[in-house]
Parts: sequence; C-alpha cells; structure tokens
Amino acid sequence: MTKEHFIQSNAFEAAARIGFVARGVVYGLIGAFAVALAVGAGGKATSQQGALETVAHQPLGHALVVAIAVGLGGYALWRVVRASLGRGPEDGGDTLIDRVGGFGSGIFYAFLCVVAVEVAIGSTHGNGAVSHKTAGVLGWPLGREIVTVAGVVLVVVGLYQGWRGLSRDFLDDAKVGKMSRRMRRFLVGIGVVGHVSRMVVFGLVGSFLIKAAVEYDPRTAVGIGGALSKLLHQPAGNALLGVVAAGLLAFGIFSMTDARYHRL
Repeated sequence: MTKEHFIQSNAFEAAARIGFVARGVVYGLIGAFAVALAVGAGGKATSQQGALETVAHQPLGHALVVAIAVGLGGYALWRVVRASLGRGPEDGGDTLIDRVGGFGSGIFYAFLCVVAVEVAIGSTHGNGAVSHKTAGVLGWPLGREIVTVAGVVLVVVGLYQGWRGLSRDFLDDAKVGKMSRRMRRFLVGIGVVGHVSRMVVFGLVGSFLIKAAVEYDPRTAVGIGGALSKLLHQPAGNALLGVVAAGLLAFGIFSMTDARYHRL
C-alpha cells in the first residue's frame, strides 16, 4: 500500500481520530486533578505520566491506559505521516513550519505513547523527574545551551498556542460547515480557553528550563505538574490554579470534540 492509499484509508482516519480522544483524556485528567487540588477536594498537580499512573491504579485502570496508549500512538502516527507528506487527506498542503511543528508533535506523542505502555505494564521508574533529566543534559558538552534552546522552544510553542486560541486559528482546521451554530460556539469557547491555558503552562515550563540553564541548577526545572504547583504558591494561588486547570480540562474536552470535526 502506498502512502497515498494509506492516508486515504479508514484505518488511518480511525487512528487519528482516536488519537484526538486519547490526547483529550490525558489533558482532561491533568486539568481535573488540578481543579480538585485548587478547590481543596484532594486533587494534585501532575504531569501526563502522573495522570496515567493514577488511572492505572483504578479498577480496570490498566486496560484504560492501554487504550490511551493505542490512541496516542495513532495520534503520533497521523502527525508524523502528515508531516512527511506535507498534507492530509482532507485539506491542502502544509507550510514548512507546519510540517516541522507536526513532526515534533508526533515525536512527543510517540514518546508519551511509550510512557503509557510502560505505565500499563508497570515498568516506569522513579527517576523520570524533569529535574533529574535536566541534570543529565546539563552534564553533556553544550548541555547548558541545549537546555536553553529547549526552554526557548517551549516558550515559543506556548506563545503559538496562545495565538491559536485568541485568534481562533484552530477553527481553520475544523469542518465548521458540519457544525450546528451551538456546537460552533461551544467549540470556540473551550478552544480559546484551552489553548490559552496551554500557553500559560508551556510558557512556565519553558521559562523554568531557561532559568535552570542560566543558574546551572537542574532543581529549578519543572514539568507540567511542577508548573501547576508554582501557580498554587502565588498570591491568590488557588484561584489562579483553578482557572488554568479548568482551561486544561477545557482543552481536553476540546480535543475530544475535535476528534469528530478536525480536518485530517
């Protein structure tokens, strides 16, 4: 089967759309746990891996994590294949920036798929903290520069997410004509809030990576869970965390809804 036939296949479409659902579940879990923490209901600030590990400890949790892993793999496949071809089966060609961004996103979600598989089979290790990984990279030749670049990239990605949300650019990727007026308003609302919240989180993670490189202190680096915890320790931290966490939950719902309407 050629690439052309593959991207036109039902299997490719199913993999991509299930992937949007899986991505939404992960972000929805992170947001829901953080909302519970913000309102004092016993939640926690956690990363993608932490959210998956929490699910794995619930009844039938391992089966659900396996399903999420399959979905994340499908999403990664769609992103990488589309980036390699420069277009999808339902719309026109991508720009070079779109292709580079799509490939990077595909690699990230492929890595997250592997993490989900490890969680499902119980082979994750406790040394996966961002600070531990940052310490390892800082020890490399040009390690400080690599960490700085990674931080800058995350800040730029965060700003791009904010622009996508505030400009409603994400609607260009959706089959707006197939939505009812009420559905369009709903998608716009959760899409704007969700993308802006991702801007805040990515921007914080990137900023603390840059700080870790400048100060040569890997303990400064944080992941998504750490970034949410930083919000909690600011003035009016519960309210601030609650707003951003609700936004991440909104992005999760947006992604699951977008599974139906996104142009592949």
